[in-house]
Formats: sequence, structure tokens, C-alpha cells
Amino acid sequence: MTARPLTRPLIFLMAVATGVIVANLYYLQPLLHQVKGDFAISTFATSSLVTLIQVGYVFGLAFVVPLGDLIPRRRLVTAIFMVAAFTMVLACTIHSFVIFALLTVVVGISSVGGQVLIPLAADLAEEGERGRVVARLMSGLLMGILLSRTLSGFVSEAIGWRGVYVAAAVLLLIMAIVLRAVLPAEPVRARVPYVKLVTSTFALLATYSELRRRAWFGATCLAAFSVVWSTLAFQLSGAPFHYSNGIIGLFGLLGVAGVLAANAAGHQADHDRERRSTVVAALLITTSFVVLLVGHDNVWILGIGIILLDAGVQGMQITNQSIIYSLAPEMRSRINSVYMVCFFAGASIGSLLAGYTYAHDGWTGTCLIGLVIGVLITVPALVWRRPAPSAG
Repeated sequence: MTARPLTRPLIFLMAVATGVIVANLYYLQPLLHQVKGDFAISTFATSSLVTLIQVGYVFGLAFVVPLGDLIPRRRLVTAIFMVAAFTMVLACTIHSFVIFALLTVVVGISSVGGQVLIPLAADLAEEGERGRVVARLMSGLLMGILLSRTLSGFVSEAIGWRGVYVAAAVLLLIMAIVLRAVLPAEPVRARVPYVKLVTSTFALLATYSELRRRAWFGATCLAAFSVVWSTLAFQLSGAPFHYSNGIIGLFGLLGVAGVLAANAAGHQADHDRERRSTVVAALLITTSFVVLLVGHDNVWILGIGIILLDAGVQGMQITNQSIIYSLAPEMRSRINSVYMVCFFAGASIGSLLAGYTYAHDGWTGTCLIGLVIGVLITVPALVWRRPAPSAG
């Protein structure tokens, strides 16, 4: 059966679906202090939930996303959304922290639906429109990240943090039904053994030096991002702020700067200015931690630091993707998979470091960890040059 061409409503729906499912990774962040009280656990144990959900996502990227080359993606996407909905409902009924933590891993694994949809959209798009189509789905992903914390904060104030999970499950179920109805069927593809598919995916890191570089930038910049967002709720809920979940969630709206930075980075990449946008993004990330350290007790300065951080991270992400998708167009799904594994592995490490550091040294320790990561981004950004397109 020939796939229907992508229409604007279908692209919009896929973008919304991408945002809805990636939001699962971030609902917890403004609720951590409430979860801590509910389960009566330590700050480090609570922050470890952020690490666990990201570890789950990495596993999903490595072992679920490649299934898109074996299973028709309409069927695969529908199944992923259904599993995510069921897991969210189950998690909100649990009162054992250990079981809740295990389910958090499953939530992460089942949140990779967007990473199946993006390569599907790239494959269905006309050659001259592929970049714009992928950019629209990435905008949906960014908006899901952006709005998830804000919605989570306000919904939890109305119906509790467990109610956030119920609301998320309803959204996921609706999207599963709609996507099953509207996603086009795909032509039959050559069958590749699953083990070979997974191993060949990670072999790409050895093949493409630029993929290794961009994987490093992706991993370190999301580590920096996680350092802040896995501890910010603790900082804002305590002295001198004592903010509610709703107010903490509003800080997610500061990520609008990230969307603007992503557009600017995409423009620079289109004009072969990837190094410039890489350096600017790295400097923004490093500077943000200086601002966050100075403004530890001033909400306005903290806000500026978060804007700088989000702008740097999203600018780096779009620059990275514009480069890696040009390496081997016929292997975009696998390149996307291995890059995103590195990307979220960095997030897991960042949140783990931040949780331990915040528990022992508070916000100052968090910012110092972030500064170290910023240096690990900035030095390579200043030194590395993009080689002529070639493998090796």
C-alpha cells in the first residue's frame, strides 16, 4: 500500500503526539519535593527518580526505536503509546517507593514514541521538505518539554501529583487511538535481524567521527540541563522562596528562549555556520551556571540563568541534529537512535551527580558541577573543527 503524502494537519498531529509522549520524562521534575513527602524518602532517593526515568529512556532508544525497521511504525507507535498510558495509570496507584521507582524506568522506556515518529516523518516527506517537516516535529518535542513542567505544577495543585499521572495517561490513550487511525501504512521493507540492527546502530559511532563529536556535545549539554532541572524544585520549594507546585511549574515557560535559540541555530546551520552556533551555545551554558550561582536567592537572576541554559541546550541540540542527519541519509533512524542514547545517557549522569551534590552541598554544589560540565562543552567547541564530510 502506498503511503499517503504528509499533509499539514498530519504533520501537526505528529508534532503534538511527539510533545505529549516526551512530556512523560519531565512531569516529575516540579513535583519532586511533593513525591519526597508522600513516600517519606531522602532528597537523593527522590532525585534518583529523574535518573531512572532517563535511564529507561536510553534503554528505549537503544532497544525499542530500532524496531521501527522491523515492525510497521503505525503499529509500533500505537503500542508504545498504549504501554505508556497503562504504565502511568499503574504508577499513580503505587504506594511502595521501590515499585514506583521500577515503574519510573518503564515510563522512560515507553516514552520513545516521538523518536519513532520523527524518522517516520522524515521518510514520508518529500526530499525538498524534509528539513521543515523534521523541524516541526522537533518544535512539538520542545513544546512538550516546555509545557510539561508548567502543566504538571498546576494540575498537581488541583488534583495532587498522582492526578498528573492520570491526566497524562488520558492524553496518551487519546493519541494512541488517533495515531492508529491517521498514520499512513508503509511499504514492505527488507527484514533485518533485530540483533544485527542494534549492533550496527552502535557501530556507527566508530564509523563517523562527527557523530562522536556531536554525541559528546549532546551528552554534556543535556547533563548540564539535568543538573539544574533535577534539583530546581528543591531549591524553589525551600527557603527563601517556598513556592508552590504551580509557581515552580511556571519556570518551565522560561524555555521559550530555547525554542527561539533552536530556530536561530537552525538558520546558522543552514548557512554552514555550525561552529559559530556550537561555540555560542557552549558559552551560554557555561555562563548560565555563573548566573545561577550568583542568583541562588534571587528569583529574577535565577530566571535569567535558566533562560541562558535552555537557550544554549536547545541551540546545541538543533545544531547537532542538522549535522548528524547529513552524515548518512539512508541510516537516519539508526543515527538518531545512537545519538539520542548518548544524549540521554548524559542526562542520567547529570541528574545523578546533581542529586548527590545537592543533598550534600546544596545549590552551590549543583552550580559548581554545572560549571565543570560547561567547561567540558566549551573547550571542545573552541578546539574542534568540522572535517570534510567523510567516514572515519
